[in-house]
Amino acid sequence: MSHTVEKIGGTSMSRTGELLDTVLIGDRTGAALYNRIFVVSAYAGITNALLEHKKTGKPGVYALFADADKGAAWADALTGVADQMRSQNERIFTDPNDRRIADGFVHERVEGVRSCLVDLRRLCSSGHFRLDQHLLTVREMLASLGEAHSAFNTTLLLDRRGIRSRLVDLTGWRDDRQLPLDEVIEHAFTDVDLASELPIVTGYAQCREVLMGTYDRGYSEVTLSRVAVVTGAREAIIHKEFHLSSADPCVVGLESVRVIGETNYDVADQLSNLGMEAIHPRAAKGLRQAGIPLRVKNAFEPDHEGTVFRADLGAGAPQVEIVTGIRNVFAFEFHDQDMVGVKGYDSAILDALKRHKVGILSKTSNANTITHFLKGKAKAIEAVKADLARAFPTAQMTLRKVSLVSAIGRNIGDISILTSAIGVLASAGICPLGVHDLIRKVDLQIIVEPADFEAAISALHKGLVEDWALTEPVQLSAVA
Repeated sequence: MSHTVEKIGGTSMSRTGELLDTVLIGDRTGAALYNRIFVVSAYAGITNALLEHKKTGKPGVYALFADADKGAAWADALTGVADQMRSQNERIFTDPNDRRIADGFVHERVEGVRSCLVDLRRLCSSGHFRLDQHLLTVREMLASLGEAHSAFNTTLLLDRRGIRSRLVDLTGWRDDRQLPLDEVIEHAFTDVDLASELPIVTGYAQCREVLMGTYDRGYSEVTLSRVAVVTGAREAIIHKEFHLSSADPCVVGLESVRVIGETNYDVADQLSNLGMEAIHPRAAKGLRQAGIPLRVKNAFEPDHEGTVFRADLGAGAPQVEIVTGIRNVFAFEFHDQDMVGVKGYDSAILDALKRHKVGILSKTSNANTITHFLKGKAKAIEAVKADLARAFPTAQMTLRKVSLVSAIGRNIGDISILTSAIGVLASAGICPLGVHDLIRKVDLQIIVEPADFEAAISALHKGLVEDWALTEPVQLSAVA
């Protein structure tokens, strides 16, 4: 229980020089350099180019390969990714020989993947094999390129600094075994001496569970979690390019926010539900069950303790720790007079939402109305409406855009928090469309008009965090 397992995200990975001076090396010498395991993501933009852009949906290599109408466009896109990787190498390595080594690694992996994809296309053209049955494997193989590239480069950089590092490649490259994830990790660390080696682990891991089938692009956090559990780490750490703070400083002002500090995994789950993942909830589950704390730090402020999520931390005094939300939410209201006392409506709605892959943030219901607050594309939600209209011809359904603002804390059970929330919103001239105060007192959800989104966050942060706290705000140079 003497080592840590630490993950570095893609945006931070792209600031390689700074990482060497802060997280990876800093002022550490001798034994202080070791007893750490690093799980690395691909450099910023690489996974978007390999799969599809996470925000805009612009097709990458995978999306083009999966679309038969695009022909061989995927091959040109793959060449573009290789060029992008070599450009990254050029920025990182000043020594020509090191750059040749790094470029050689890119060439071997990329051309190996290209050969596999060409062969798969040819195989499926015969008609006896269906391409769609292999697409998840293709997606995993492409995604693994990014993490293999960044892990290899990081290991090479550390070696050149005189640090004994080791590439722990979990991507399954040239490995025909299909083992459970924990066994993959056990085999990889069999002969690793944590006291004298610095393992650099790929964020993607090929395993029997098929991580992308469940977690899609959240797989690196699962790798972090399982490496920590299997190796018996004392702490898991995620390095981001900002602190986790009590609100968005762009909304409430940098001088008003504070680092969350110490909280529990319930709060991490609520943040995840709103898209502010400190860690994927299923990855957090493994750490929670093993009693391993998770620390989220700013990679570029190494002396700051950051935010710690603990499984053994009780509720404590009533307090809101963060005010956040989602600006664009769809309120989908399903009303049917025949619903009163009849079962089956709720399950039918949930089935339709699942079928069209629409995410649920929250929901409310009464005798004849069920309202879901949804994240997803309007086209998918309209498809849900069409399905339900056929199943329940007497139902009335409405869809409107709203915003969801949430006050989150490990204990917000004091009635004064609810009354204060309503009061500060009224003082700001904001009339909530709805308020959800659940029995498990970890979040207070308030539905407002999209035009009131930022004003609601500012008002709630001022009343429930700034004016509530007894301590002065922590001054930060970079928070989110």
